[in-house]
Amino acid sequence: MKKKVLALLLTAALSVTMLAGCGEKTSVAPAANGGDNGAAATEVQKVTLKVWAPEEDMEITYDMCDKFQAAHPEFEITWDLAVTGVDESGNNLTTDPDAAADVFLMPSGSIPELVNAGLLLPITADIENVKALYSEGAINACSRDGFVYGVPSTPNSWFMYYNKSLYTEDEVQSLETMMAKDLGDGIANFSCTITNSWYIEAFFYAAGCTLFGPDGTDAADCTWNNEAGLEVGKYLIDLTHNPKYLEDQDGVAGARMKEGTLAALCSGTWAAESVKEALGDNYAAVELPTVTINGKTAHLSNFADYKCYGVKSNTQYPLAAQLFAEFLSNEENQLIRYEKNNTTPTCLSLQDNPALQEDQASLALLAQTQYSTPQPAIAQISQYWTPAQALGTGIFDGTITEANLQESLDACVLGITSTLTE
Repeated sequence: MKKKVLALLLTAALSVTMLAGCGEKTSVAPAANGGDNGAAATEVQKVTLKVWAPEEDMEITYDMCDKFQAAHPEFEITWDLAVTGVDESGNNLTTDPDAAADVFLMPSGSIPELVNAGLLLPITADIENVKALYSEGAINACSRDGFVYGVPSTPNSWFMYYNKSLYTEDEVQSLETMMAKDLGDGIANFSCTITNSWYIEAFFYAAGCTLFGPDGTDAADCTWNNEAGLEVGKYLIDLTHNPKYLEDQDGVAGARMKEGTLAALCSGTWAAESVKEALGDNYAAVELPTVTINGKTAHLSNFADYKCYGVKSNTQYPLAAQLFAEFLSNEENQLIRYEKNNTTPTCLSLQDNPALQEDQASLALLAQTQYSTPQPAIAQISQYWTPAQALGTGIFDGTITEANLQESLDACVLGITSTLTE
């Protein structure tokens, strides 16, 4: 494996310094008014790039292909575009690397496994300028062992929507304040998805528990079963069995919002249009509230994940593929993607864009990122999802009680930190 990774890194480094890798080259004479008549002809590399994009991005991706070609006359590109969801790209790459796209959109959480399998090429072309475009957290989420493997495109996380006729701006700052309010018969105060392992971690992080150590890199460490974790479990048992709480299973929360019988809902930007339609003038979005667990008050701290553009390790055209991955996520194209598909940008320079300032969901997402915890970027994260889901499900359905909570937390931690299948 070490030899394989070294070979990948060497390939990536060479691609930065060589204008053309594999592929046929032709010469193009400089234009008559192009300067020094003694200038050498420009070598043009014939390139075929296969690109995967989500269905909603296909039309704008075609346009971006044309713009990239116009900006890079050193390549003569044949494009091969196919619809592939963000959540499908990693599995498809693993199943058949040779048939996979050269450039694709993936969740940053999939990077550890794909890197361990030797399937991703480090992004090294123009890397310092790339890093300057994004926050440190975004770059770290897309990196492994000091190398960047994905170009951040949009944050992938969640926050809270609420009904302004039922809560004030001050009340939504604290979950205790929200749950204490009497909103009337048949109205739920708060909805989350404790049975989903992408949501439950927010409560453990808020209480100071760690997952894979303080920096998310220690595969053998998880403190969810310590004294603080036990208090989190008790808090979640009380919360989920409170009649004012609604577990968002099978999309019930959206319907309740529309009915006016739910005051606050944890979700992401993908739900913005439906929630806005449901609430009308009462629509609002905000970062997650604080919780007070065992006397400690802190913001709910969810996973910070990113959708990012990656390049497969065995691409025949490493330089062109890297530059195109960077191009797809540059400032101009992130703005286009936001304007067309309401995709929240990650470029730091776009966060003060006037259009974004009118978008409550995107502002809430960006506000929540300051309280979020980067999703651990190690392969052991694959062992996290099932035990955490089982813990949340057991708490919600009542099979986990205070009497067996410590035992259940111990089992959850054991599952999370167990040795990966060889």
